[in-house]
Amino acid sequence: MSVTPDQPDRLAEFRSRYAFPLDDYQVTACAALAAGSGVLVAAPTGAGKTVVGEFAVHLAHAAGRKCFYTTPIKALSNQKFHDLAAAYGADQVGLLTGDQTVNGEAPIVVMTTEVLRNMIYAQSPTLAGLDSVVLDEVHYLADRFRGPVWEEVILGLDPAVRLVALSATVSNVEEFGEWLAAVRGRMETIVSERRPVPLFQHVYAGRRLYDLYERNPVILGPSPVILSEAKDPSPDKAKRPSETAPPQPPPPRVNPELLQLAKQESRALRDDSRRPRGRSGRGKRQVTFGSGQFGGAAHGRFGARSHLAPRRTDIVTSLDRAGLLPAIFFIFSRQGCDQAVRRLVADEVWLTTGTERGALFEIARQATDGLSEDDLDALRYDDWLEAFGRGLAAHHAGLLPVFKQAVEEAFSRGLVKVVFATETLALGINMPAKTVVLERLVKYNGEHHADITAGEYTQLTGRAGRRGIDVEGHAVVAWAPGLDPRAVAGLAARRTYPLRSAFNPTANMAVNLIGSLGAKRARRLLEQSFAQFHADRARGLPPASGGGSGAGPGVGSGAGRSHVLVDRFDRICGVLEALGYLERSEGGPDGAPGRLVVTPAGQMLARIYGEQDLVVAEAVRAGVFAGLTSPQLAAVFSTLVYEARAFDRRPLTRLPDRASDRALAALRRTVRDVALVERDFRLDPRPPLDIGFADAAYRWADGATLGEVLEVTGTTAGDFVRWIRQTMDLAGQIADADKTGPLAQPCRTLVQALRRGVVEVSADD
Repeated sequence: MSVTPDQPDRLAEFRSRYAFPLDDYQVTACAALAAGSGVLVAAPTGAGKTVVGEFAVHLAHAAGRKCFYTTPIKALSNQKFHDLAAAYGADQVGLLTGDQTVNGEAPIVVMTTEVLRNMIYAQSPTLAGLDSVVLDEVHYLADRFRGPVWEEVILGLDPAVRLVALSATVSNVEEFGEWLAAVRGRMETIVSERRPVPLFQHVYAGRRLYDLYERNPVILGPSPVILSEAKDPSPDKAKRPSETAPPQPPPPRVNPELLQLAKQESRALRDDSRRPRGRSGRGKRQVTFGSGQFGGAAHGRFGARSHLAPRRTDIVTSLDRAGLLPAIFFIFSRQGCDQAVRRLVADEVWLTTGTERGALFEIARQATDGLSEDDLDALRYDDWLEAFGRGLAAHHAGLLPVFKQAVEEAFSRGLVKVVFATETLALGINMPAKTVVLERLVKYNGEHHADITAGEYTQLTGRAGRRGIDVEGHAVVAWAPGLDPRAVAGLAARRTYPLRSAFNPTANMAVNLIGSLGAKRARRLLEQSFAQFHADRARGLPPASGGGSGAGPGVGSGAGRSHVLVDRFDRICGVLEALGYLERSEGGPDGAPGRLVVTPAGQMLARIYGEQDLVVAEAVRAGVFAGLTSPQLAAVFSTLVYEARAFDRRPLTRLPDRASDRALAALRRTVRDVALVERDFRLDPRPPLDIGFADAAYRWADGATLGEVLEVTGTTAGDFVRWIRQTMDLAGQIADADKTGPLAQPCRTLVQALRRGVVEVSADD
């Protein structure tokens, strides 16, 4: 980067703000931004990618222009808002999360990605003067439910807005970078696989911690690699990783001691399987899951629990003696996390000093300050606090948000020493540890039990090693019967984490795109999606280039392409036209059909987001919700957002009262009618309505206490808050969509009825 005499060196100015030197990849990415390019930065968890996003903020602020910093979850938005406000002043930084609006016209605004998507569709004046957008955790684009929002933002932003995309390390980062350059213009892709803290791999078997490898390697990876610099890269011009990355050393050998343990266990279990099985059931095989390479199906053929499978208490005490705490134990079930905490408390495990316990109790007091004594009793607060004070905690989606926030703060301060967590923590806010323990390498994926992938292993163990605190991190796999150490070594050595597009047109997307771009330009936009890019690349076709919402037709828009997304978009438009959300203007004098335009009903649909968007809009138009009280509305609305986990099914057959049950019957008829039209246009059926949360929503809107709701419905506190807030969000959307209609005020009243107690306290989560 060259600097003219009248141009300050913004990078040097920025670097002076940090007490530590920037890594090479950070300098490379920041220099690209200073030179006017957008960037995609892919680096491991904890490697400091956000420094690049913060430099984009610095550049925009110094130039007197706006920068938006987007995150996937509200907790991350809140965290980044406070960080930036401390750096630039509270008057210079705003926060928009849907629940909260703080200084929304500030030059620096932190927001969830959905908020920015909605701004783009609404052509908000807040977008004026926007210099750059930081998309933190952009790999969320692969998320089945929320991923399309990231692509909508990337494709919909004005071409003049510079994009800063921050991603976890993915194996197809070159492809993703090429797509970004094709649709956004000048982009550079900078990749670093170097962990800021070396990672050592282990297996805990019996009561001993073994190195996984004969010579436990320091996992560092190559130096930063710039994969694409061209404004319009094409497959023949883009650099390949093999051309730029240094050759990697051969993989290390697996520790022979572990191989010997596996061999001995296999022999013992095989001998046990030959023993006769009597009527008492002794020797009866245990049914487990997984391929067997990490433990599971292989030992399901045999019998008893292996003597090498360690107890959680033994692992914790061993790590404590070895100075390897704090640690995160990943256990792939909420119940397992809670049981682990209770077990360690029962085993009289204490990990904190008196001073630390005092600090923990103060964190807990502040976190629960807005909760009543009745609420705390319902939440079994005393039990939670007992474990918390010992330095032990669980972290999962069933936990009340304020409890999770307390755990996160205490763990980041080194006060909580062991957290038992589900894998959702690996995607959440910054909570690195010295050690990560994986209790099993098999998990339930929503349909069946399966081995975790190499990408999941990398994501989970990436939490090990705290930059600036630890000189090394440690990943520990607990022994399970049938575990193959060679398979574990292969899992640890691979870095395969492919990014796949979840982009899929919806009814809401269709009316928004047609309303802002028109049908023809909307189709061009869809042709530029990452999903289409990936399909075209697989066929050896050049990308459809453009550069945001003002894009032209792009290249290669002609037979060899599958046009899957455009075809689905056209079928959705057919449904919307049939139902009156779109209509055609008058045709030309030559008999050509008129262009599609959005009707007033379509403008209402444009404000309703979610999987049941068209069903909600049709129900509003049909008066399905008319005349319902707040509790009745809550019960009916909940069926449109709630989705039970497979093991949360409740045997409910009807809603709490006759009026809400009649409304549900009408809503189901609406679902059926919409499905018939969608079937005519060859669209997949929508998911059925789920009434499993209706009773809880009804009772809460009717004024029941938290204890009453949790006791009667059996819902966990975390799930209860999450689904109430989803119900509130839908009510707010309908109020906004209906504007001055008959539902606007009842929906606003419902939002106020639901926003109380634990829901209000958790509003900024």
